[in-house]
Amino acid sequence: MPEWQMIDVNILSKCHLARFPGLVGPTVSRQINALVKWWRSDSFCFCGSRSKVMTLYLSGFSLETGLTSPNKRSSMECAQPTPTEGGSILLIVDDYPENLISMRALLQRQDWQVMTAASGFEALGLLLKHDVDLVLLDVQMPGMDGFEVARLMRGSQRTRLTPIIFLTANEQSQDAVIKGYASGAVDYLFKPFDPQILKPKVQALLEHQRNRRSLQRLSHDLEAARAFNASVLENAAEGILVVSEDGVIRFANPAMSRLLNATVQELQGKAFLDFLQKPHIPVWADSEMYNGYKRGETLRLHDALLRTAPGQQVPVALSCAPLPAEQHAMVVTVLDMSVVRHLHQQLEFQAVTDPLTGLLNRRGFYQTVENLLLRGERADSTWVLLYLDLDGFKRVNDSLGHDAGDRVLRWVSEQLKACLRPLDLLARMGGDEFTVLLDLEFPEQAAKIAEKLIERVSVCQQIDGLEISLGASIGIATYPDGGASLDGLLRASDIAMYEAKRAGRQQYRFYDHEMNGRARSRLMLEESVRTAIENRDFNLVYQPQVSIATGQIRGFEALLRWQHPSVGDVPPGLFLPLLEEARLISRLGSWIYHHAIGQRKTWETSFSEDLVLGISLSSTQFGMPNLVTELRQVLERHGLEPRHLEVEVTEEALMQNPEETRKTLRLLRNLGVLVALDDFGSGPCSLSHLRDLELDTLKFDRHLIARLPESSRDAALVRNVIDLCKGYGIRVIAEGVETVAQYQWLQANGCEYVQGFLVARPMMAEDVGDCVPPFGWSALKG
Repeated sequence: MPEWQMIDVNILSKCHLARFPGLVGPTVSRQINALVKWWRSDSFCFCGSRSKVMTLYLSGFSLETGLTSPNKRSSMECAQPTPTEGGSILLIVDDYPENLISMRALLQRQDWQVMTAASGFEALGLLLKHDVDLVLLDVQMPGMDGFEVARLMRGSQRTRLTPIIFLTANEQSQDAVIKGYASGAVDYLFKPFDPQILKPKVQALLEHQRNRRSLQRLSHDLEAARAFNASVLENAAEGILVVSEDGVIRFANPAMSRLLNATVQELQGKAFLDFLQKPHIPVWADSEMYNGYKRGETLRLHDALLRTAPGQQVPVALSCAPLPAEQHAMVVTVLDMSVVRHLHQQLEFQAVTDPLTGLLNRRGFYQTVENLLLRGERADSTWVLLYLDLDGFKRVNDSLGHDAGDRVLRWVSEQLKACLRPLDLLARMGGDEFTVLLDLEFPEQAAKIAEKLIERVSVCQQIDGLEISLGASIGIATYPDGGASLDGLLRASDIAMYEAKRAGRQQYRFYDHEMNGRARSRLMLEESVRTAIENRDFNLVYQPQVSIATGQIRGFEALLRWQHPSVGDVPPGLFLPLLEEARLISRLGSWIYHHAIGQRKTWETSFSEDLVLGISLSSTQFGMPNLVTELRQVLERHGLEPRHLEVEVTEEALMQNPEETRKTLRLLRNLGVLVALDDFGSGPCSLSHLRDLELDTLKFDRHLIARLPESSRDAALVRNVIDLCKGYGIRVIAEGVETVAQYQWLQANGCEYVQGFLVARPMMAEDVGDCVPPFGWSALKG
């Protein structure tokens, strides 16, 4: 029994057998390597013995051979011709070199590449490396005969269809021939053979092999194309259907199956119209798709609806294109538009919705109301429009910032919604303005709703730890009396809302024609004011402020006047509120600063060098961020010291934004400009402002002075404020002093300065020179 050694195939393939020199020589190593590559199995056994005979087991196949001398070169190691592209490869296997030479010479052709092998091992190695088209195989060879080579070839996927012609020099028995054919031979030739027989056979077999390979490549290409097309259809994101000319679904891809929530098998054979949401199409022959198919046109439907198997509707876009005529069908591409439709709905929603409050915005309100008004008047009800504007919101926005203002607006919208019915239409038109469209049986019912809205909005709330108190003014207009269109209704309700504000705020007003006349007059007046600014019809007059103690002129207040070219002097009480409300005062501000300060500079030679110029600032002017910078530039341009300028600001303007007010007052004081609290006593006043704000002067309002000395309550107020100002170091000026009695009372109670008709009326700049101090107060005492 020989000595056995078991070696795993993976070890052999990795170590290349070079690590076992005692077992085999290099030639056998190459042969074994060829076999390992040729026939891969889970494992094989290599058995060696001292007798130099080896047995190789491959998947049940065994071969026993003697080892050749290492010095004898195998024909495998000889050079082989390199195959040309597209030529047939012919392999001749014979253990006699002279046979190989003669066969190669016989079969050599331009389009054939003839290769030779001297053993079965060598043949298998060549078959592993080349796509051989025909093998001429000698039957009787040492080591591995032709039958075994044929058997191994037929067991390999690579060579199982390669034709084999057996060659033998001896007459074979019938059993041997049968064995050859059983081993996979296509023919059996006996040596010596006639070249006239061999060459046609070889040519025919090579031609057959070329055709087979061509067919194989074609089949492979067709299979690859089929697999590619199937992959495209399987993985397409769009649904794809093939619909026959009679409207029956012949094919559906997986995307279509998912879209319609049905299996492919459930879709095939069903009528396409069963899934198309087109109730007005009774039969397939009347459909747009069929008519387009008959015309050979591609039909596109961008707003179609498909009905899924469970009955849900899916918005889709369809493209129906006819297939070639012999197919008698069309291909329908289906694009799911659900996401696009949802996105479109989102965009439409955003276009008509206020992002802050979630209410309708101006555009959405217009679209909805105009559609409602198109229905016309109703006998049983009336459309009523409420226009609501918040009172005091600007103060919140300016003092606490826009974030706090946004929270207030969201809170207000919730309060308004809580007061309204689901069918009432609520919108935020912008800023702090809201509109409500009501469908009421009687227009008078709107009054109760307006009261409820005002009451609900007026509830105090906390923002950033501070108590916030708002109000609301509401204008009410009915359709069609207030306007035959939405624009007319909005204009009418807006006019009524401003009437409510003028009446004291926190109330509502119904629109009427008399109100409309006043509004038209107001619009005409506002337009006239704009024209007057362009034409420079405004001018300044100056009214002196005189010391009660000395009669000396402390300074002049610059007052704005309007000389209308048609009606003459326009009262300040008429145009000043318009300038403020229409935001036109800022356009006049720069002109007032330059004109008045320049005029004050020209008076330096006529009056005391301490003469003060007073300029009244509106709320808008005082709130402008560049106020101090502009005043500094004007003072520097005219060369006037800042201490000669006094800006007069009302208490309402100072309290609109307390934090910004303190900052502006500090900047004015750093500049050196004096600050006066104007019109004290004209409205709600807080004595704490005298303590907290850095003021130089307090000016009593003329309406308060007009009630002196008859009104004991007003007299007590003025007396106490004068005493308080003395303690704080604030000078006091009484405006609107017109009677001797007023002057005498003010003198007796410690007022320092007076201004009014008793002293002098406002005068043009050129008349100021006639105002020569000191005034003779002694004449007034008589």
